[in-house]
Amino acid sequence: MKKVLIIEESSLLRDFYRTQLVEHGFDVVVAVNGLDGIAKLRNDVPDLVVMDYSLSRASAEDVLQRKMEDPNVKTAPVIVVSKPLDKDSVLKLAKYQVKKFFNKPVKFDQLLETIGALLDEPVRIDTTPCMIEAHVNDHVLFIEIAQGLNREKIALLRYRIQELLDLYRVRIPRVLLMMASVEVGDDESDKLEALFRSVLDVTDVKPKFVKILTRSKTVESFLRSHTEFEALEVTDSIEQAMDGLFARKAGSYLEKGSGRAQEEVLASGNPKNKKNTDDAIDMRFGTEGLAAETGRQSSPKIAVVDDDSIIQELVRTAFEDTGAEVVTYDDGADFLDDSSALTSDLVFLDLMMPKKDGFTVLDELRTKETKPPVIILSALSQRDSVIRAMKFGVTSYLIKPLKPENVLRKAAEVLNSNF
Repeated sequence: MKKVLIIEESSLLRDFYRTQLVEHGFDVVVAVNGLDGIAKLRNDVPDLVVMDYSLSRASAEDVLQRKMEDPNVKTAPVIVVSKPLDKDSVLKLAKYQVKKFFNKPVKFDQLLETIGALLDEPVRIDTTPCMIEAHVNDHVLFIEIAQGLNREKIALLRYRIQELLDLYRVRIPRVLLMMASVEVGDDESDKLEALFRSVLDVTDVKPKFVKILTRSKTVESFLRSHTEFEALEVTDSIEQAMDGLFARKAGSYLEKGSGRAQEEVLASGNPKNKKNTDDAIDMRFGTEGLAAETGRQSSPKIAVVDDDSIIQELVRTAFEDTGAEVVTYDDGADFLDDSSALTSDLVFLDLMMPKKDGFTVLDELRTKETKPPVIILSALSQRDSVIRAMKFGVTSYLIKPLKPENVLRKAAEVLNSNF
């Protein structure tokens, strides 16, 4: 087997790379910092090196220089993973047999294909169309799966869940797994098993706190035929799923006399850990996404659709030191009339606006082939409004009044970018 050396200081990414590369037939050695990487280069003699650019105890250039001085590994190709680098830095590293640069967060399918090509060991990647999104809103983990089941993306999900639980310090989560628009074949039981095992293993949650939203008889039959999964509740009703997660009777999470949903339904928990989101797990493949990888990360375009000028200015202020372009719209109609709006990398969307409200915007976005991710901005909403937004697939929320730091953190979570 061809040997790959991974030099990465994030334990989450190290474990992910190692597990997935071993799964695809490579011998993998890991190093936890630059100095350890130098030692592993000498002792393990890899065929290829995948290394982070930002290393401690020895810089990336130090590691590469030592590699060039060792005749046993001098010609081994190198892949560098980093935040976007300037042209001078790229040229400086190129002389060290660096064959490819990947911006963080890495598109795993592209990384895997590049590793296979450099080692002349083609890899087989599951090409089943699949979209997976995961977000946390107040100790509830929302996981939405659409189109189909993809083996690589299910593997990514395991690490994305762990990343979110660590970020928000969620000890005992509740899980809503939305699979309403997934096509599952009768021969995909191995993927279903991997999916449900990942959710249960990583969250360590009791089955009663996991609700699965699906109409698929294949999924329901699979769960009932496996003892370890049979206690998971299956429903085709968002209302029933949400009420079950909060362990209350239908409608009982309304505030007395107001008809308004309790804050726990919509509140986006504030990340408790100061985590570098450059080390995030990206659930999208290289062929997906709204913008070029480097363009999105270096200068994202943010749309704010809200009739409140104070909210517009707050979001603009939150991003003023990030280099992001913030475009504001006073109403959903203005947003939909702008032909360039769909090129936004992220949309902050108010639900209640005078001409075209947020639901109208969501309805029209649903018909578009390419559409940006949406974060709902809302005061505590009517229960029906909460559920209606979820039916459009929106699982990321921020509650008004907003705080700039929470705006940035939620954007970082959704975009897998570091602000």
